[in-house]
Amino acid sequence: MKSCWSYYLRTFKDIFTHESIFTTLIFSVLFYSFFYPTAYQAQTAEALPIIIVDEEQSHLTASIIQKVRESPNVTVKAITGNFAEAKLMVESEEANGILLLPNNLSQAVIHGESGGIGLYLNASNFLATKQIGLGLAASVEQTLSDYIAQFEHISKFSPALSVHQIPLFNTLSGYGSYVFPAVAPLIIYQTIFLGLSMLILVYRERKVELNSNAFIGICLAIFTIGCLGCFYLFGFTFWLFDYPRGGNFIGMLIAVPVFIYCIIGISWLFASFLDMPERAGHIIVFTSIPLFLLSGIAWPHSSMPLWMQFLAEILPSTQIVQMFIQLNQMGVPTALVVPKLIYLGVVGSLCFLLGYHRLIQVPKN
Repeated sequence: MKSCWSYYLRTFKDIFTHESIFTTLIFSVLFYSFFYPTAYQAQTAEALPIIIVDEEQSHLTASIIQKVRESPNVTVKAITGNFAEAKLMVESEEANGILLLPNNLSQAVIHGESGGIGLYLNASNFLATKQIGLGLAASVEQTLSDYIAQFEHISKFSPALSVHQIPLFNTLSGYGSYVFPAVAPLIIYQTIFLGLSMLILVYRERKVELNSNAFIGICLAIFTIGCLGCFYLFGFTFWLFDYPRGGNFIGMLIAVPVFIYCIIGISWLFASFLDMPERAGHIIVFTSIPLFLLSGIAWPHSSMPLWMQFLAEILPSTQIVQMFIQLNQMGVPTALVVPKLIYLGVVGSLCFLLGYHRLIQVPKN
């Protein structure tokens, strides 16, 4: 036990004295905890430029234009009566959309006729398209409701029942609060994989003998760093940037040690096949984007080919990302993530056994 403790302390000493490993295991977590959220701090797109084509130029269209100007989602770039001119401005990327107010709009509304107002959007940016649609729909709907109320005595027409969207988990409907909670576990995974692999290969280059006590001491040191990194991201960073958090706090406390245990086991096994510390970085560069895409966050698994769905489900990273989204943001009961915990525990144990056999028991030639 005393020997394990000495290796535990020695591991921390080696991490702090090796600049690359320290930067990877500790500093990078602190850096990304501010870098990622700051990049998405605006959360939603605002003041997106649009063109209004006002063919009627009536009191109703003037009211709609005034209401649209009050929306924070859009900025009225220009008002014209020529649709072709507005189309050219969108094609030249001077605006992101066109709101068409036709010349018979007032009469159509009074007589309860459908159709009329047109909304044309540049769909090359889905986030911008969504925000423009939300801003214009709310503004036009409110104006039409107020206008129709003046003619209740001569018309029984009323707008269709509005559909109000109430986000359950991502209450701000922001991109940052959507993407960072999914990326955070992958940040921990990558830093541990890269840092531990570099540490093991540095020991191999220095011909340091790794016995069972060294194995336990190194694992406990990385386990400590990994758990603290998770608690820092899931606690302080989520709180600082006001991301959805604390859905199932106890479940998160249970899941973090299992997650770190699995990643350490995977890192030991992969490190046993690498020939130099830099090689771990090559693996990270090659696998980072595929692992995120296959997690089901960027694109749902149901829309992927069957073979890709199967591949995604057997990847520990997929189980990890989905598990922490469920626990931190959705607040699901711990019982629902038990299969994921068992799977990660089994994968981690198998990797530990194989990695231990290759790096500790097998003599080096």
